[in-house]
Amino acid sequence: MVGIPSPHATLVIVHADESCLGNQNEEPSPGGSGAMIEFRGADGIVRQDFFAASPATTNNKMALKGAIDVLSLLGDDEGEYPAIVYHSDSQYLVKGITEWVRDWERRGWRRKGGEVQNLALWKALLSLSRRGDVRWRWVRGHAGHVKNEYADHLAVCTAERQADSHGLVTSEFPEWLARQQTSGKLSGYDADADFEQLARRYSTDS
Repeated sequence: MVGIPSPHATLVIVHADESCLGNQNEEPSPGGSGAMIEFRGADGIVRQDFFAASPATTNNKMALKGAIDVLSLLGDDEGEYPAIVYHSDSQYLVKGITEWVRDWERRGWRRKGGEVQNLALWKALLSLSRRGDVRWRWVRGHAGHVKNEYADHLAVCTAERQADSHGLVTSEFPEWLARQQTSGKLSGYDADADFEQLARRYSTDS
């Protein structure tokens, strides 16, 4: 197991996804969450993975729980962390944390249609997101976003195997990418250049 991002990291980029066998939003099924965390360390770009499983969950719960777990791991001893950009293909997660929670909180944690589902998870995520500069970005799933595809791979494998990383571990993204390119996919893709492009964008994007 490796530690939290080094003090050299001023920006952490997260690519996350979730999976629920049976693709259920309402009925509990075995599920998993997966994320790759990227940041610039003292000796170059560092990549770490996180994954966690649940024997009975839903896609929505796994998206929330995965985000909570990742933000918790990225905090320092004082509970603060560098700027984070969190990518997910879950509109439920991204719209919820950037739009819906403000109305729910103002209404006493109720929505127009009644109770807020997964309330404890939403409250926990909102509390964590307010500790620092966390930006949420939605990406379309299965639309050519290479690192989101890797996060999907992590989440599906985790749901199937019901295995946990128990913290941040050295990423297997390079090996996964090599297998893709050997099979004729993603030819010419440069993961480091992709990181640098995102880092430049987010250095001015608020």
